[in-house]
Amino acid sequence: MQTGQDRLFLKLAEGESELRAAQRLRYRVFVEEMGAEVDEEGHRLRLERDRFDPFFDHLLLIDRTITDPMENVIGVYRLLRSEVAIGGCGFYSASEYDLEKIEHCGRKSVELGRSCVARSYRGGAAMPLLWQGLADYVLGRGIDILFGVASFHGRDPQAFSQALSYLHHNHLAPEDLRVKARPDHARSMNLIPAVDIDRPSAMKQMPSLIKAYLRLGGFVGEGAYIDHTFNTVDVCVLMDTTRMSEKHRSYYQRGKD
Repeated sequence: MQTGQDRLFLKLAEGESELRAAQRLRYRVFVEEMGAEVDEEGHRLRLERDRFDPFFDHLLLIDRTITDPMENVIGVYRLLRSEVAIGGCGFYSASEYDLEKIEHCGRKSVELGRSCVARSYRGGAAMPLLWQGLADYVLGRGIDILFGVASFHGRDPQAFSQALSYLHHNHLAPEDLRVKARPDHARSMNLIPAVDIDRPSAMKQMPSLIKAYLRLGGFVGEGAYIDHTFNTVDVCVLMDTTRMSEKHRSYYQRGKD
């Protein structure tokens, strides 16, 4: 997969050097901006990485005008196909959510994670291009289910009570895909009665990535999970391509015909 515009170039990572460039961007966003924890070597190398990285495909958005190969990756998404995860490494988000309903559904799935865009590229073409690459990846491999954790920055669910309650009351996944947060760090998302939710306030609290999933007909699992290492409140977002409305499917497949 290689596609792009004159300046921005989209591809899957090839080799250790491109993976390290993705990990450098992740360090800048998740560690330097958001306060995630990494070990001493990670700080020394300025890399955010984990044991799952070798098993994921890494979708990269590269700025051709930046000549330093460790700094020219300006957007990333990492993608783990179900056949790879079930074949040995497991899913990253299984530490936060019981994924049995996905693992045993008999359908192809892909776990999404570590999505980020460099600060100066946010709000422009970068995220739509990453979505285009994700659509290519999913459609080309016959994948039915997309899922992964998406985050609110901070560890206090009450700070996001409007948004979490809105998700709970309006966007819970169908029962056959409704994964549940593991109890060790789980928190209820049912913090405010449905009649008391102020939708504009909920949308203001909602991270843009989660809003993007909702626009595509996405659902959420049951319960939030406090990720102390990444300093976040996580929700598990799921999309079932077979349940997408024609409107959502058309938006998702835009430019693919």
